[in-house]
Amino acid sequence: MNDELLATMRPTTGLFCLTIAGARRLSKNRKYAKCFVTVKNEVSGFIKDGGDVFAAHVIEVNDEIRAMDEVVVLDEDGTLLAVGRAMLSSDEMKAFKRGVAVKVRHGSKNES
Repeated sequence: MNDELLATMRPTTGLFCLTIAGARRLSKNRKYAKCFVTVKNEVSGFIKDGGDVFAAHVIEVNDEIRAMDEVVVLDEDGTLLAVGRAMLSSDEMKAFKRGVAVKVRHGSKNES
């Protein structure tokens, strides 16, 4: 859109993978999108650098998220940190204290 790549399609699954630009557009209107995972501010730098989200750091997650869904990771202030694939469902992210909740594909550190 306007020369900005928002998502790509994975040929192996036929699913769309968000870019940081696509996630930024979604996060501007969170009322309609149900793909957000919020983490503790204390780990935001790690995740912005591309580190995975661990279940112990998840503080809020949309109930509709299932394992393998595309998600947008935000900090407690609503700042975009990363995009990636959920490894756990929303219920599992809330219940588990260990393990990877989101496999981060792109951190927002180097994005404008």
